[in-house]
Amino acid sequence: MALISKKDAALIKDPFLDNNPITIQVLGICSALAITAELKASIVMSVSVLFVLGLGNVVISLMRNIIPSKIRIIVQLIVVATLVIIVDLVLKAFAYELSKTLSVFVGLIITNCIIMGRFEAFALGNGPWRSFLDGIGNAVGYAVILIAVGFFRELLGSGTLLGFKVLGDPIEKTGLYAIGYENNGFMLLSPMALIVVGIIIWIQRTKNTSLIEEN
Repeated sequence: MALISKKDAALIKDPFLDNNPITIQVLGICSALAITAELKASIVMSVSVLFVLGLGNVVISLMRNIIPSKIRIIVQLIVVATLVIIVDLVLKAFAYELSKTLSVFVGLIITNCIIMGRFEAFALGNGPWRSFLDGIGNAVGYAVILIAVGFFRELLGSGTLLGFKVLGDPIEKTGLYAIGYENNGFMLLSPMALIVVGIIIWIQRTKNTSLIEEN
């Protein structure tokens, strides 16, 4: 017997492809624009959201029958704030320099509309296992876009990936720099992140004819 049914597997696959939280639902755009100038920051933010959304969905699901309707948003905020504090403390303990770079944006996970949206739209009405899969699916869909944008912005803007020089040394003029290549500093600015996300949205919608028909 399969561990995950086709219906449950769709909870992971759909946000990854046809219902991506960034490119289709247009949620979580702020972090996609703000912290993707470096691939490392994109990866850390992705892992942080994966932890918060996956675990947060489970907690909300377990509490769904005892949460009064009038204060459900407050409870959701408390849950996500607690998980974000844990993430922030872990980053400060094991990656202090990166935690300073992401400090403001890690805190903004609390108001990330992807997380609050999944709490409200799914975890409050489904069991812990399906809520966990839904959280993982949406977090992975978010992560794929964030990492893709971070990859291209750092590569074309700085000539590096995860801090390693992959296109050569611009000072010593080695690698691609030896034939006249120059880093595109505009890639490190937030407007370029919006353009990269826009290109990804265009590619995805071009390949998915059902999205075109819906619009």
